[in-house]
Amino acid sequence: VTLHLLYSRFWNRFLFDIGVVPVAEPYKKRTAHGLILGEGGVKMSKSKGNVINPDTIISAYGADVLRIYEMFMGPFNQSISWDSKNIQGAERFLGRVWSVDKMKVDGKGSDEPLERLLQKTIKKVGEDIEALAFNTAVSTLMIFINECQKREAVSSPTWKDFLKLLAPFAPHIAEELWQERFARGRGFRSIHQEEWPIFDAGRAEEESFALVIQINGKVRDTIQVPVDISTKEAEGLALDRAKIKAILGSEKPKRVIYVPQRIINIVT
Repeated sequence: VTLHLLYSRFWNRFLFDIGVVPVAEPYKKRTAHGLILGEGGVKMSKSKGNVINPDTIISAYGADVLRIYEMFMGPFNQSISWDSKNIQGAERFLGRVWSVDKMKVDGKGSDEPLERLLQKTIKKVGEDIEALAFNTAVSTLMIFINECQKREAVSSPTWKDFLKLLAPFAPHIAEELWQERFARGRGFRSIHQEEWPIFDAGRAEEESFALVIQINGKVRDTIQVPVDISTKEAEGLALDRAKIKAILGSEKPKRVIYVPQRIINIVT
């Protein structure tokens, strides 16, 4: 890769010097990819017999599983060892996607916590694609599908946006599920022609959080409270908890430290 970049830059500089290209440097941004090593961390080579043939993987698992595994196996810019066992994790993930589509998706209902998670997923996956952080983007999609599995039902609008997020990573299964569920009766329109989901910051905000209550730095209780709770209100709720009263007894707090939307520490 070093020589290719050196040659391309040399030629661009030459073409700039003779006035046939408008810029001196050929790239605005460049990210070098890592090397996929053979199992055990050694370099793949025909002589060692450890070269992975994509056709073999596709025949056994399908192209989407191969794509998901390659993007999930590690950071784009680092060398990663191939592991035939781990590819089954990518297969299980797409199996869960298929299962949710067939068993959980309906056109009704609203699930605010899942919708908030979807908005966070839209934001994270979009940012990760821009940063070429494909492994964490896939991880975010896995977290979302795990939450879908816990639900009795997933609404069609939520699922529609999830399939759009999945499409760059698993284009074939995303296209098939899209065609079966959302493209009927309006002619052929590929999921890859659809607009990318727009992140809605307002819908991503949590209405409450788990306030951790500490006494002298040790966790003693938790309580669900509104995100906009004041320091005085948080202190009152914490001191009124039965567990906290039992521990404190008649002892009066010397001070109470509140870290917004995180913890409240009662110092005795």
